[in-house]
Amino acid sequence: MFRIDKRILNFLVIAIATTITFWWSFFIFHQDMIWEVVAFVLGVRILASIFLFKDYSLSWRKATTRTFLIKTVVYFAAFIVYLPFVYGKVRFALLASEAAFYLLFITFLMYVYSYIINRNTTYKDKTVVIYGAGKAGIKLEEEFRNSAFKVKYFVDDDKILQKRSIDGVKIVSKKELKRLTKKEKKFDLLVIAMPSATTKRVKEIYERLNPYFKTIKILPSLEQILQEELFSTQLKDISVEDLLARHPKDLDKTLIESFIKDKTVLITGAGGSIGSEIARQCVLFNAKQLILLDHSEYNLYAIAEELCEYKPKLVMQSVVNKDFLDKTFEAHKPDIVIHAAAYKHVPLVEDNITEAVLNNIIGTKNAIDCAIKHHVQKFVLISTDKAVRPTNVMGTTKRICELYAQNVEPNRTEIVAVRFGNVLGSSGSVIPKFKAQIASGGPITVTHPDITRYFMLIPEACELVLQAASIGKGGEIFILDMGEPIKIADLAKKMIELSGQKEIEIVFTGLRPGEKLYEELLIDDTEANTQYESITIAGKTSYDIVKLNHDIFELINAKDKLAKLKELVPEFEHKI
Repeated sequence: MFRIDKRILNFLVIAIATTITFWWSFFIFHQDMIWEVVAFVLGVRILASIFLFKDYSLSWRKATTRTFLIKTVVYFAAFIVYLPFVYGKVRFALLASEAAFYLLFITFLMYVYSYIINRNTTYKDKTVVIYGAGKAGIKLEEEFRNSAFKVKYFVDDDKILQKRSIDGVKIVSKKELKRLTKKEKKFDLLVIAMPSATTKRVKEIYERLNPYFKTIKILPSLEQILQEELFSTQLKDISVEDLLARHPKDLDKTLIESFIKDKTVLITGAGGSIGSEIARQCVLFNAKQLILLDHSEYNLYAIAEELCEYKPKLVMQSVVNKDFLDKTFEAHKPDIVIHAAAYKHVPLVEDNITEAVLNNIIGTKNAIDCAIKHHVQKFVLISTDKAVRPTNVMGTTKRICELYAQNVEPNRTEIVAVRFGNVLGSSGSVIPKFKAQIASGGPITVTHPDITRYFMLIPEACELVLQAASIGKGGEIFILDMGEPIKIADLAKKMIELSGQKEIEIVFTGLRPGEKLYEELLIDDTEANTQYESITIAGKTSYDIVKLNHDIFELINAKDKLAKLKELVPEFEHKI
């Protein structure tokens, strides 16, 4: 099929438009055509088009308002260039008239071409509604013009914008959109184009408008958007994380950076869900050196590969071996230690009590003792809501770790603990499990219809951990605000709904050993506020350190470890 070169087509359009507009201008001003003026102006426009503005490379099919603005600048600049050379031969009014006609003529051609091509595209059989008529929404609408989707409406909460339109696309309210759905068939796609929207806002939009759309997608947050790529390529399905994320408003990144910057940070359990994210955050906040310690070869390798350009020091080691741990502290002399190494999976810990006691309690004790010996500035213990009135071995071991952290003689080391609930998407958590069950066609297994848990995104939890640690003076147990607890059954239903596989069943299997219906974050009502609403402090529990060390020694050697655990933590009510 014959195709004309784009450059030749561009030159032809310039030549024809220049000739027609000059003819019209000379006609209006009752003056004969001066062809040398026409030729000169034409030459200037073609040269400017080729070498200065390269406007032949612009796609008329993908023409947008920005394209027309670029064209306007091109032609106005060309007018300024040739005006001094031809002004003496023809009047200024005639030249200005011709320039205006030329601009209108070219712009008209571009609009007509863009409209015809886009209107006649046979595959525009899907309808999209964009929620958010801001910059992100407008950019998406421009990109959708050459896709399989036809943008039918913008939706915006701004009453001033409602009843207006953008490039012919009407802006409506949620209420009006619902009314329109009664007249039209169900829309194919809703895009939530509000990168700065809160999770609460996204959830509200999703729940209100989900019945009217076959699919809902979301534009990532501003921090996740890659500026060099098209927005439309970054759209993603709404996930349960989008609906549950909290994004604390009082996150103080300046404070966190002042805490981490230029420090040597040792992270135990560095390959786990929390440890690896802490490592990433330390890189973002300009730590001088990272010491990544983990007893899992693969986990350590994975985080090391991810952060290889920052050249972390890798230590494949178990915190249970105090002699080796002591040598690590001696060799690297960390300023900050973040202790994330622990066995956390409740049923596995129930079946392996001895290993859990060694890893969780002795491992933590070793890490704290080494930190004190080597004059570490700050030691941060990652704890859990399961340490509050524990009903399982895992929670009880973590409670003993808290007691040790609060009552040991710290010397110059500030020792703090940070307690929070489940993090979304961590290894061994329910969300990856539910995703796998949905992918295999179900059913989803939930232990009890009334079981609830607190949830927070891993990055948010880790940022708040560092923020809490930065304000700690030693001896505190910080509690992160986890929001409202969520029913696991409701979470399962939401994930089924988001997957589109509504036929998947939920099967209740009964509580597992050590599992309780709900978690708590405080042992009693004693708590203190900090300057940050998202972080509070639990009251201190005193425990004579000599007795605690003796009790831990007896625990290690006890045949009935459950009985000894109950002696150390009287509130431990084991659920089997």
